[in-house]
Amino acid sequence: MEMNVCGLNLHNTVLDVTAGAPKQLLKEGLPQIALSGRSNVGKSSLVNCLLGRKKLARVSSEPGKTITVNFYLVDKSLYLVDLPGYGFARRSESDKRRWSNLTQGYFKDNNALCHVLHLLDMKVGITADDADMIAYMNHYEIPYTIVATKCDKLNKTNLAASAQKLVSDLRIRHGTECILFSSEKGLGREEVWTRIVKYKQ
Repeated sequence: MEMNVCGLNLHNTVLDVTAGAPKQLLKEGLPQIALSGRSNVGKSSLVNCLLGRKKLARVSSEPGKTITVNFYLVDKSLYLVDLPGYGFARRSESDKRRWSNLTQGYFKDNNALCHVLHLLDMKVGITADDADMIAYMNHYEIPYTIVATKCDKLNKTNLAASAQKLVSDLRIRHGTECILFSSEKGLGREEVWTRIVKYKQ
């Protein structure tokens, strides 16, 4: 897998900060591209695929249990910021409050945030929790791109139909870009990187 993309040396990537409380969050300095989405949407798989690693971003053995914001420093040039997943049914009320406080704390007055890559499971579509997150970003005018994950799970006909349904959904901000992605096939990897470099400017 290509490890030098868009002028970035992906070999030079580290998990720089793991923030479990709002006071630990980075909000200044290098540009940040955040990754949001529900639990099990494939954020960790996307991070590993983008960075050409197998286990840099670890998948929790208990989905929805880990509530941290992970800052991956890429070639000392930008941060990929993996936000905690939402919508996990068995998460306790206290964990839900922690998720809300941490996520809202990340977005509030974050001068380094350039763009959000919002992941949606192509097989599942927009859930109620996804709709809430999209409405939040729309309300606060947070710029985002939709990354439709797990596209390898659909045949071409169903993929085309699902993609059309997604981009025409009125809950998504008009004019929002949508990238079809598969961590298994590497589909969309180059396109995502092109957008990351574009949005960090």
